[in-house]
Amino acid sequence: MLVLGIETSCDETGIALYDTERGLVADALHSQIDLHVEFGGVVPELASRDHIRKTLPMIRQLMAEANIDKNAIDGIAYTAGPGLIGALLVGASLGRSLAMAWNVPAVGVHHMEGHLLAPMLEDNPPEFPFVALLVSGGHTQLVEVKQLGDYTLLGESLDDAAGEAFDKAAKMLGLPYPGGPQIARLAKSGVVGRFDFPRPMVNRPGLDFSFSGLKTFTKNTIAKCVSEDGLNEQTKADIACAFEEAVVSTLAIKCKRALKQTGLKRLIIAGGVSANQRLREALEVMTAAQRSQVFYARPEYCTDNGAMIALAGALRLEAGHVEALEVKVKPRWPLEDLEKLA
Repeated sequence: MLVLGIETSCDETGIALYDTERGLVADALHSQIDLHVEFGGVVPELASRDHIRKTLPMIRQLMAEANIDKNAIDGIAYTAGPGLIGALLVGASLGRSLAMAWNVPAVGVHHMEGHLLAPMLEDNPPEFPFVALLVSGGHTQLVEVKQLGDYTLLGESLDDAAGEAFDKAAKMLGLPYPGGPQIARLAKSGVVGRFDFPRPMVNRPGLDFSFSGLKTFTKNTIAKCVSEDGLNEQTKADIACAFEEAVVSTLAIKCKRALKQTGLKRLIIAGGVSANQRLREALEVMTAAQRSQVFYARPEYCTDNGAMIALAGALRLEAGHVEALEVKVKPRWPLEDLEKLA
């Protein structure tokens, strides 16, 4: 089954072709970072308009470059939520229209299910069941994954997501948007141990997260440094290092708890923050000590992309998932509300 995937949930336009026998055939991605950087964050209206300009030309170009004719397409998958409603409607409307024109089925994919399945794009994919850490700018969740669509939420952020906290900390340090990669880059030259940042909610039971207090601690630390000795580049790097280490340590502690609680031996990490090298290193050490395994996608498939949507859609269509011919998106969509499929 050859599936065309369309991702337009936020500020990236992703297009991909995934074959259930051959794997990923081709993919393309257009980022809107340059469009939003002057505003320090995503402007929904600008994002939607850019998706309108880019999505159909990208589909045409990708199919031409892959030498794939429309008659070879067996199904279409598009991101139906969660995300920005205007951006979601672009991909959903186009996906549904093409499906009706080409007389093939279409399926709306949950954006976080796409992320959750992204490690399956790799040569050594994880098998069900496993624990998933979904960590991005909008979500920080621990999920028990029994089978495709069979998800149990174990814990989530009660306020800021980890990626959001990275972006806000970067802004406090005067770093450009998006902040996560900037913090990670700066942290490499930081002195470990100069600052000791708290690990939020690790001293209480449960698997929920909270990063708002860490954000406040960062703000206060910066203000103290400014008032005492000034905020030079080395101090910025030391703060970035301490902040990154606090987030990574917190995530690793909670992942260890989740593995113990579920009794599972496989952990996957997905979402934009899963590209963080320090996080990967910490989870590899933790899982090795627990005699478990950790899986993740290559960096280009950690952020939003069409490949993960094409994969998720192909698996659902292959499992018999069918939907009515209507354009329907869900800006808010709990992962546990998904239909369970074998």
